[in-house]
Parts: sequence; structure tokens; C-alpha cells
Amino acid sequence: MSIPIALTIAGSDSGGGAGIQADLKTFHAFGCFGTSAITAITVQNTRGVTGVHAIPVDTVRAQVAAVATDLPPAACKTGMLATPELVRAVAASIREHGLPNYVLDPVMVATSGDRLLAMEAEQTIVHELLPLAACVTPNLDEAAILVGFAVEDVEGMRRAARVLVERGARAALLKGGHLRSAELVDVLWDGTDWHEWRRPKLDTRHTHGTGCTLSAAIAAGLAHGRPLRRAVEDALDYVQRAMAAAPGLGGGHGPLNHLVAGRVKG
Repeated sequence: MSIPIALTIAGSDSGGGAGIQADLKTFHAFGCFGTSAITAITVQNTRGVTGVHAIPVDTVRAQVAAVATDLPPAACKTGMLATPELVRAVAASIREHGLPNYVLDPVMVATSGDRLLAMEAEQTIVHELLPLAACVTPNLDEAAILVGFAVEDVEGMRRAARVLVERGARAALLKGGHLRSAELVDVLWDGTDWHEWRRPKLDTRHTHGTGCTLSAAIAAGLAHGRPLRRAVEDALDYVQRAMAAAPGLGGGHGPLNHLVAGRVKG
């Protein structure tokens, strides 16, 4: 029995709902063997982030090397990278080890509103990581920072997706969770075709870790060898069901239910 390997390079969430913890749970739900390289340790729960400790650059690179040389991943993703130095180090590791099917989740701010990326690292992501990405998955706020203009509606999402692909990403998935409408719209541009998914928004406070979970689910689909469009569609469906089945934990933005089934076969 062959199990695809997926790698997450991201921060640790002590509350268990986002970051490395959410990624590994998602990999498991999709039938992948999850590996990790931790970039930062956060002190957080559903109410917010009260501390961040970045892992030394050499240690992060060593973690990636340890995985890549013994458990080569079929896909990988990045989440919280915290500093410009870590962004550059992770980009160097991806290039050095030829890590395939790289999904870039440009984590900048936690669901609680707490900052997880130094402002001076924002453009480092554009220059160092975007050209390596098979897919980049920003929300509207992150997209606006990456492209340099406001992204507030579907037309703006399409414009931003084009710019992100022009700047090097092979595809861009613009997440519409912050749209001011009752309808949730997600837009994917792969440089050739547009794909769009629409569904009603869920009225819930349990949204902690949605971005981490989505990007991990896409990476898991790619690790299985699925086309990007299918990987994205499966990931969006998984996140929607995980939100709907949220266990109601915590007093703030609660976690999803990662125990719902992901797409393992086909």
C-alpha cells in the first residue's frame, strides 16, 4: 500500500485549530502521510495570539532537509513564516530540494486579527515564494497586500488573480470569505482557464484555521496526483463540511471539525 507524503512548513498553534496542527489533521483526512517543518511557536487559542517565537533559520532548513532526503513529499505547503529571513530560507529549501506541487498560503494575520507576518516580509513573499508556487491561496486582505490594490469584489478578485499569475505563480485561488455578501465566491485562475465556485455563507464563528485547512487539503489532493481544479474543488468542499460540523469549542473563533472525511480515493 502506497501512501502519498505531504509536507507542511508552518507555525505551531497551541490551540490546535490552525497551523501545523490543522495541516496534519487535514493531510490525514485526505489519506496522506503528513510531515512538518515548524517555523514558529505561537501562544494562542480561539481568543487570540499572545506570543510568537520564531524558530532559528538553520533549524527550519534542517527540518525540511531531514524530510526531503528520507520522506520525499509529493506535495508541500507553507503557512506562517513570520520573518523575511524565514521566507528566504524556506524559498531556498524549496529550490534546493526541488519540492513539487507547492501551495503557498500567504499567512499574514490570524483569524483573531493578530499579526503573524512582519510587514517587511510581505514583499519578500512576492519575490521569493510566488514564482515557486503551483498555487497561491490569499484571502481578500492578503491579496490586496500582494498586488498593491484593494480587492473588494469578484471583479477585483479576478484582476488580482491575473496579477499573481503574471508575477510567477502557476495558479491563484482567491478566497471570497471576506466578501460583503450573503454568497461565498472563490475564484481560480490557472493562466488559461477561470473556475468559480459559489455557495451560501455559513453563519458561524467557527472559522479558526480555515485558510490553513484549505491550503493543506489542496496540497493533499496534489499529492494524490489530482489536477489542480479537482484538488481545489475537493478542498473547498472539505472546509465547508468541516465548518458546518464544527464542535463548538473555545470562547472565540472556534476550530473546524477536521474529522469529517476528505477525498482519499479517485
